[in-house]
Amino acid sequence: MAQPLATPLISADDLLARHGTPGWPVVLDCSFDLADVNAGEAAFAARHLPEARYAHLDRDLCGQKTTRGPVDGGRHPLPTREAFAATLARWGVHASTPVVAYDAQGGPYAARAWWLLRWMGHAEVAVLDGGLAAWQSAGGPLEEGATPHASVAQGYPLRPSGMPTIDASSLLADPGATLLIDARAPERFRGEVEPLDTQAGHIPGARNRFFKDNLEASGRFRASTELRRVFEGFGAAPERIAHYCGSGVTACQNLLAMEAAGLRGSALYPGSWSEWSADADRPIARS
Repeated sequence: MAQPLATPLISADDLLARHGTPGWPVVLDCSFDLADVNAGEAAFAARHLPEARYAHLDRDLCGQKTTRGPVDGGRHPLPTREAFAATLARWGVHASTPVVAYDAQGGPYAARAWWLLRWMGHAEVAVLDGGLAAWQSAGGPLEEGATPHASVAQGYPLRPSGMPTIDASSLLADPGATLLIDARAPERFRGEVEPLDTQAGHIPGARNRFFKDNLEASGRFRASTELRRVFEGFGAAPERIAHYCGSGVTACQNLLAMEAAGLRGSALYPGSWSEWSADADRPIARS
């Protein structure tokens, strides 16, 4: 029988101790490069954790983009729950399967997979702390090529969501009810540069927490006590906080950091800046 996962982070040493045992989880390699959407899959083919499946950001961890541009849902909209349930079944994940996600980019794409599984009501999911580099440092074995796996014949069940979301209309209707935390780099938050979206700046009233600041130089997450101090320093209860970024991906890493710190209940604004800034009627702040 598979052992429960100590969510939301698992160390490379703890995961390595499971290798070759019935406690080995379904492992998702979520490595990705926004500038080269094929790079992550190519890197996966060259080396990956034992029996890992590849989770492509655009194909597997996102839904269909609107044909009218990034106004509805942003650049990386959420998949429908039915579509992601089918993806989980294809990976061989059922309701009680332990899942570990990792990437080679500091955790944002693995965090997106973690958040989506939690959104589906899946409890047994964790992110490999430090990703591929930590696994290699621990002496973990690697494989190459595709991983054959059998899909779950009965499919993945649709259950109540385990993670809250918020949309643009709700934020506009009562802007003071929610504290927004923006996960983008400080220069993008301030509106000094904007390499991806239609306008520069941020949602008025938002605060900035660059997702990479959650990590130590090693690529592992900072201590839970330090993360708790940082996020409590924003001065709002977790239930009053919503996270966003450029397209709803790196914001998941801030949500993961909060959960690692024992601060649960914050929401994700999935459309994020790519959705918000595409509508000229929505207010924008700079500096």
